[in-house]
Amino acid sequence: MSSVPMLPTLRLLDHAASQGPQKDILDHAQKLVGFVPNMYRGMANAPAVLSTYLHGYGLFRKEAGFSPAEQEVVFLAVSAVNGCGYCTAAHSMIAEKKSGVPADALEAIRAGKTIPDARLAALFTFTQAMVRTQGRPDAATVAAFLSAGFDEVKVLYVILGIAVKTLSNFSNHVFATPVDEVFAAYKVA
Repeated sequence: MSSVPMLPTLRLLDHAASQGPQKDILDHAQKLVGFVPNMYRGMANAPAVLSTYLHGYGLFRKEAGFSPAEQEVVFLAVSAVNGCGYCTAAHSMIAEKKSGVPADALEAIRAGKTIPDARLAALFTFTQAMVRTQGRPDAATVAAFLSAGFDEVKVLYVILGIAVKTLSNFSNHVFATPVDEVFAAYKVA
C-alpha cells in the first residue's frame, strides 16, 4: 500500500488558520473530542465529508445498541479489511483505554487471529464478510451472527458502522494521514 497522498495539492488543514465552514466544522470536532485529529483536518477540506462522518459516527455510537467493545470491533473489522492503519491505531487505543475490549480479543484482532470471545468473533467475522462481499455474506456467516445473539436490525447498524468507517478509511488513504501522537503507540507495522 502506498503512503503517498493521492491528493497532492490538498493538505491537512491548520485549524487555527481555517475559515468559514471549514473552521466551523473543525471547531465542532474539537468540542466533541477535545482536539482535532489529523483525520478530521483532511476531511474538513470538504466540510460536508467531516460533517457526514461525525453525524453518522455519533448515531452509530448512540443508537446501534452495541456495547462500546462491540462498536470498536465493528470499526476495527472494517479498518482491517480496508487496510487503514490510521483508524486501526485510533480504534485500538479507544478499544483498550475507553471501550473495554478484552485484551486477548484486541490482540487477536490486531494479529489477524481468532478472537477468543465467541460473540465478538461472530460480530467481527460478519462485519468483515459484509465489507468483503459488498453486503452479500453467505448464509452460514449470517446464521453465526444471529446465533451469537444479534438481531436482524443489528445488520443495518453494522452497515452504518461500515459506511462511517469506509468514509474515514478512504479519506485517510487519499491523504496518507499521519497517525496522531495520542494514537502512536497503537500503530500497526
